[in-house]
Amino acid sequence: MEHPSKDILSSKSSLLAGKKIALGVCGSVGAVRAPDLARELMRNGAEVYAVMTDAAQSIISPELMEWATGNPVVTRLTGRIEHVVLGGGMPGCADLILIAPATANTISKIALGIDDTPVTTLATTAIGARIPIIIAPAMHGSMYSHPAVLENMKRLGSMGIAVIPPRESEGKAKIAEPEAIVNTVISALAEKDLKGQRVLVTAGPTRSYLDPVRYLTNSSSGRMGMALASEAMSRGAEVTLVLGPTALSPPSCRTIPVETTDEMMTAVLGELKSSCYNLLAMAAAPLDFSFSRRLKEKISSEASLTVSLVPLPKVVREARKADPGLFIIGFKAEHNIPAEELEKRAAGRLSDSGMDMIVANDLSKPGAGFISETNEVVIITKGGKRRRLPKMPKRSVARAVLDEYVAKRGK
Repeated sequence: MEHPSKDILSSKSSLLAGKKIALGVCGSVGAVRAPDLARELMRNGAEVYAVMTDAAQSIISPELMEWATGNPVVTRLTGRIEHVVLGGGMPGCADLILIAPATANTISKIALGIDDTPVTTLATTAIGARIPIIIAPAMHGSMYSHPAVLENMKRLGSMGIAVIPPRESEGKAKIAEPEAIVNTVISALAEKDLKGQRVLVTAGPTRSYLDPVRYLTNSSSGRMGMALASEAMSRGAEVTLVLGPTALSPPSCRTIPVETTDEMMTAVLGELKSSCYNLLAMAAAPLDFSFSRRLKEKISSEASLTVSLVPLPKVVREARKADPGLFIIGFKAEHNIPAEELEKRAAGRLSDSGMDMIVANDLSKPGAGFISETNEVVIITKGGKRRRLPKMPKRSVARAVLDEYVAKRGK
């Protein structure tokens, strides 16, 4: 009988479905975040097996981690050689070792090959078996800045171990947020089928200013484009992101900030002129119209004002002219129309714009809007193939879109 705590498996996405993760928990106060982290990994499909040091057990109980994961917790190594079962590289072992939180003590021991806890012994075994390892440090700020600790983290990096930087706040190096850790895990386990490819992504809205403080824009958050950038990076691509104004933090790729449609056009065409790209994914929502003029001074609310809008060139059409052989994925958002009409309009845009694939959605549907973390789309490729996706996280949509690109380019 399956443990009741596993009822959340893949409730958010299947990005980690079929993956087994060994979660090493060390004796930092950040250990209190471990149950939430384990649950978030599970919501994305992973099976999680906790391994705890004695110090970690003095902060949270193994019973709590067993409840969180639905699996037995390793608190000491026995004749069952748990470190080999999880980290030995044999069938059924963990696909990835995640140590979160990782203390200065554990970081230094792993760097020097010292094995005196279940977590450090698991790490040494996994390093020898070439299983991916990720650590998320958490400690007091002065410990994190200790020269030996910094040097030992460099040593871990030289071994191929990924280090997720902590959040430095209130004099402490706090464990990274669960979302950042989960995204790193997802990227580490993704198939590297875009290795060697260069991908240009646009994301976010643009603005047209009426005066120095007022502007026309839309509610695009940039989430979809940033999800595409993150997914492409995780699959080995070199990514450049052209990003309009957004309150969200972009992924750690080369980013070109822009504000207006003209600036987005200039950035995209400049990149296509100066570099060779394999894919352009245009997930941004640039304005189709701009104010006919921009006033130099802030307008007064006491005076009436008549303004006009003028159409703007389509970035995608200019991009196609700049690089006739480039694979281009476009996006089309409509509002409150029947599904058949959505697909008809998307297919029409696909054929008249020179794109190779288009992703369309209806903004009026719950959970499918600009600001939402989820989307519900239809993917249409040149030739008429349609793939309809139910509502899912935008990162999952990004994976499906790039899966279609890989399949299309492989033909």
